[in-house]
Amino acid sequence: MAKFKRILLKLSGESLMGEKQYGIDEKRLAEYAAQIKEIHEQGVQIGIVIGGGNIFRGLSGSNKGFDRVKGDQMGMLATVINSLALSSALVATGVKARVLTAIRMEPIGEFYSKWKAIECMENDEVVIMSAGTGNPFFTTDTGSSLRGIEIEADVMLKGTRVDGIYTADPEKDPTATKFDEITYDEVLSRGLKVMDLTATCMCKENNLPIIVFDMDTAGNLQKVIIGEKIGTLVHN
Repeated sequence: MAKFKRILLKLSGESLMGEKQYGIDEKRLAEYAAQIKEIHEQGVQIGIVIGGGNIFRGLSGSNKGFDRVKGDQMGMLATVINSLALSSALVATGVKARVLTAIRMEPIGEFYSKWKAIECMENDEVVIMSAGTGNPFFTTDTGSSLRGIEIEADVMLKGTRVDGIYTADPEKDPTATKFDEITYDEVLSRGLKVMDLTATCMCKENNLPIIVFDMDTAGNLQKVIIGEKIGTLVHN
């Protein structure tokens, strides 16, 4: 039985690279689509936000001489490319998917509104919300927090390459230990890089719990949905 009725799934752009150095790995994309289809068939309503770091990252672009606003806009367009790729992969598996954009760009995607997103989810479509918040100086973490709160999701599932939140980066520090659960206050006081500060504070203020888990292991999304204790739960 699914533990959650409606979720906001946050995927990182970097994860879509899979084995590649840049862009989209079709194998990884298909794996993600298969995992999403599995929980969709259980009746879970799914909203998705994807980052764009596999194509262009606004903040790193501004460090290389790009104007920050234009750099962030390029990053937003990168998320649209990833969203179109995921929607295509989902449709190929027989799942109805719709891309909504925070910036007007019909016919690529429909202009986002909370009510449009909820209506689509209630009509059995997976909704992919792209272009971040539509504003510069905000990350896709903040975009996913905002969308999760707006669509009244039960939980935000943050799919990453690591299996939860650690005291330090487990890829760099072998002594890092994992949290099974942690409060927002502790995340903030320890300065843990779960999401950026704005996103974390938004989830805290609006009481949206987050589960950080390893999306790259097939079957993990299903385990989270049925309530298995994997990853790290962040809550008030």
